[in-house]
Amino acid sequence: MASAQESTVLAEAASADKKTVLSGIQPTGTLHLGNYIGALSVWVANQSQYHNLFFIANLHALTIPEAIKPDYLRHKAREIVGIYLACGLDTQHSTLFLQSDMPQHPYLGWIMTCLSPLGWLERMTQFKAKSSKAETVGAGLLAYPALQAADILVYRADYVPVGDDQKQHLELTRDIAQRFNHLYGEYFPIPQPLIREHGARIMGLDDPEAKMSKSTAETSRTHAIRLLDDPKAIRKTIMSAVTDSGGEISFERGSPGVRNLLTIYEVLSSKSREAIEAGFAGQGYGQLKKEVAEAVIETLRPVQERYQQIMSDAAYVEEVLKEGARRASEIADQTIRDVRARVGI
Repeated sequence: MASAQESTVLAEAASADKKTVLSGIQPTGTLHLGNYIGALSVWVANQSQYHNLFFIANLHALTIPEAIKPDYLRHKAREIVGIYLACGLDTQHSTLFLQSDMPQHPYLGWIMTCLSPLGWLERMTQFKAKSSKAETVGAGLLAYPALQAADILVYRADYVPVGDDQKQHLELTRDIAQRFNHLYGEYFPIPQPLIREHGARIMGLDDPEAKMSKSTAETSRTHAIRLLDDPKAIRKTIMSAVTDSGGEISFERGSPGVRNLLTIYEVLSSKSREAIEAGFAGQGYGQLKKEVAEAVIETLRPVQERYQQIMSDAAYVEEVLKEGARRASEIADQTIRDVRARVGI
């Protein structure tokens, strides 16, 4: 396996007109088929078009410290990096790193916290939802959207892949960037959302009214297809997927559960909706589920094989992260220098 140094030629070789795409993910829960369809497969397909930065948001995972064990946090971070690489993210085009290896994030995060009116942070729906369930609420849970803004702005990112449930956080980032530019002069670009046309929102197989969730995928075997599930588990989960008592296999008229299965099949098979509906005409949900299961198994088979190869070399994963932090720092350091000069510190 080539070294990270040999396989990572990034910013210097990238053309100056490439836009920057940035995304972070917390090392909690379990990556699932919805993550692959809605994010990973899109990133891989388009990675040569952009300057890509993908980080593991392990500082954000500390907002509720009682819920996270240190060993779990370390293991999950490496697991996600291994899956990202196995899915096809190429270090020639994509920089992978840990948020905790980048002190520039919390440094800029403090400045962004100071720029964030309390009302902006208190209105965030995720803060309301999580704080209502917690016995005690740490200040980090309230302030983490400002750190999230810093995660994006420290690289002056042009695009941020988001789902419907994350749009509010990106809007806050845009508000904070505009406030900084108003107070200290135009500097930060205003990041735009990047959303795929089909498959951006894969629903739970046990509840097609709720989006497939990393946290639920870790605790429920019927909720989602985990990216590292074996074929037997994949078939069992899909065959138990919620549909209805009817029988109509249609993207427009089918029940939420049927439409969800059809969307998965559409993305993985690359067939048109017309061809899919014609192919399943007169067949029952059992056949639909069988073909969806086979499509998922064949899609994930090479990913799982590459994952096992990658994770057999722990030193390689650490080298990828070390090199990623070095490359990300080249961008972040300049932003911090510029921000310090503008705010007067």
